[in-house]
Amino acid sequence: MNNLSLYLLTVLIWGTTWIAVEFQIPTSGAGAAPEVSVFYRYVIAALVIFIWCRFQKLSLRFSGGAHLVFMSLGLLLFCLNYICVYVGQGYITSALMAIIFSTVSWMNIFNARIFFGTRSGWRVIIGAVVGMFGLCLMFWPSIQNLSLTDATVIGGLIGMLGAYFASLGNMISQATQKRNLPVMETNAWAMFYGALFTGLICLARGQSFVVDLTPSYVISLLYLAVFGSVIGFWAYLTLLGRIGANKAGYATIAFPVIAILISVMFEGLEITPALLIGMVLVLVGNLSILHRKTEAA
Repeated sequence: MNNLSLYLLTVLIWGTTWIAVEFQIPTSGAGAAPEVSVFYRYVIAALVIFIWCRFQKLSLRFSGGAHLVFMSLGLLLFCLNYICVYVGQGYITSALMAIIFSTVSWMNIFNARIFFGTRSGWRVIIGAVVGMFGLCLMFWPSIQNLSLTDATVIGGLIGMLGAYFASLGNMISQATQKRNLPVMETNAWAMFYGALFTGLICLARGQSFVVDLTPSYVISLLYLAVFGSVIGFWAYLTLLGRIGANKAGYATIAFPVIAILISVMFEGLEITPALLIGMVLVLVGNLSILHRKTEAA
């Protein structure tokens, strides 16, 4: 699959996960705790990939050093990152969380410079600025209605922390691929360790592992595990290994466009000039960053 296809697949899948996460957030104290939902999500995802690898007769044997890398990736990308997202989204709107999580693109540029010495050209930087401006324009009505209450500040800080954990996980994934560690097998072990660490956090916090059996919760959980995690991370991390974290991370700016379209179709979101202009700016930023790489794909 070429780079453009991987990019579009990532954006389409992750653009639909925000609405699914809403069904994972407990309301009025009822339902599974966020950490428990993350735990079950990655238990299912890891199991699916392990079965797929066995079916494909792929070796799952790796050195102890590789497993230390898998543990680090699991802790950052499939544990702490998602716990922060789920907990933070309980304080703020999904729209604001999408904006906050979009800072991963900037964090990847910054971290890639620190860890790999990667210099981002003006095309990448300008594309990211245009995309972020377009994204803020799309969500401006939501931003205008926000007040700096304690809940907003707490949710925003938790979301930023989750985004940074995700960016650090991106750096580890890029390093693993430079060591020629295969993506799917790496994801299988990393998601296993992510679920393990999340389970330990749940135990430490005294969380009940009783799952919410309502149809909306179960269906959204399966969607997030199989599509959002197994397929989405395969596409994204494969792309990351090919074009680098600083460019692949721009998908975090593009997927809110899909989230907006879903909101228009199913939640009655009003289409405004600001919304349309913002979507165009995000797409222009996309083309600015990906144009050269997709030509070579």
